Amino acid sequence: MTIGVSPSFNPGSGVKPTLAQPDAYLAALLSQRQVLPQLLGAREWLQKLRDRAAEQVRQSVIPSTRHEEWRFTDLSSLRQATFQAPAQVNIPEPNIAELTLPDVDSRLVFVNGLYAPHLSSLTSLPAGVFVGNLAQLPAAYQEQIQDYLAQQQNSTEVFTALNTAGFVDAAVIWVSKNEVIEQPIQLLFVSIAGESPIITQPRCLVIAEASSALTLIEEYTSVGSDAAAACPYWTNAVTEIWLKDNAQVNHSRIQREDQGAFHVGRTAIAQARDSRYTCNAISMGAGLSRHNLDVLSTGEQTETTLNGLTVIGDTQLADTHSAITFTRPYGKSDQLHKCIVNDRAHAVFNGKVFVPQAAQLTDAAQLNRNLLLSPKARMDTKPQLEIVADNVKCTHGATVGQLDPEEVFYLQSRGLDSTRATNLLIRAFAAEVIERLPIFSLRQTLTQSVMVEI
Repeated sequence: MTIGVSPSFNPGSGVKPTLAQPDAYLAALLSQRQVLPQLLGAREWLQKLRDRAAEQVRQSVIPSTRHEEWRFTDLSSLRQATFQAPAQVNIPEPNIAELTLPDVDSRLVFVNGLYAPHLSSLTSLPAGVFVGNLAQLPAAYQEQIQDYLAQQQNSTEVFTALNTAGFVDAAVIWVSKNEVIEQPIQLLFVSIAGESPIITQPRCLVIAEASSALTLIEEYTSVGSDAAAACPYWTNAVTEIWLKDNAQVNHSRIQREDQGAFHVGRTAIAQARDSRYTCNAISMGAGLSRHNLDVLSTGEQTETTLNGLTVIGDTQLADTHSAITFTRPYGKSDQLHKCIVNDRAHAVFNGKVFVPQAAQLTDAAQLNRNLLLSPKARMDTKPQLEIVADNVKCTHGATVGQLDPEEVFYLQSRGLDSTRATNLLIRAFAAEVIERLPIFSLRQTLTQSVMVEI
């Protein structure tokens, strides 16, 4: 499937390949590739897809701070670990119960990148909806899926290609034309560290056909253990979402990995005419995390809403890079990203909006607000507009500040101690994003997590 993109479009979330200096570290990671399961190995096209991606990885390099898109995110600590493919593990159902949402009936659970059917639950789904893994994909979809899997923009980016080369299973959600799923669907990706560093490569594919609607909760978390504290693990995740004409997807992405983990994730979205996409991205975990969020509008009158919240402390580093690209007229986007940074943590935000000549009458707004709770906390922000069209309404802005002492004093004068007053103000700052989540239990859990993190 070919996507019409402006020739000048280059979101720059990856690194250009080089044949002269192949990266030995990437070659070592490729040597850990697992063989496709028997049911999937019979699909020749899937193996060819993985092999092409592996060749792209061989011609690439791990980005460094010398690359513009990674100048604030040092991956040298990632390169110090020798990651291996994970062994298959099982989690007892009682251990997964605390990670599930009580008001969500349908969920897919993946453990270290592999589907766990005994932990999953699929109920109340209409007949025109498929929710499952690749092995369960009905025959009617097996040829069509080749037009979607690994066909999004910038699929040759080094970490995306590494995922394509190495994933052995994937979550697939396929919503047929005119189907509206009333109940949300949860995708739960659980990592369990072993006795040595491991890399897991979760993959998710969502196709919302014309005039369909879906609410999706995508969550990355871990089950802690003594070994997990000693050995790091790396989650390299990719999610592709396709919205056809007049489709609607409300997508919440929650990242709460173990503090010793590395998390690199990419979410790629393609929006057709009149489609509406909302993303609520919450990042609280992992010692080092990076989320690339790329939205491509391929039709007129698309609506894109991006809400983001980063809450970090200690020595965490959390990097968010987003790119919204309009290619047709009458597009609309609204982005709000907030960061709460404590201790010696470091947050990064880079948001781009591309408006070429063909995208007249675009209405795009972007705002990044940041709260620093410690003198050693650090924030690097760069909202960015690249506009060629001459009839648009586009705004962007960024603020970086601390808690107002007068506001804290006012709350103390009303009977609150210093800690409660501070937490109340922090909670109010985060609530603007958290309250936009579609699930009550998720809002409640994350609100409590904000207090715990700080």
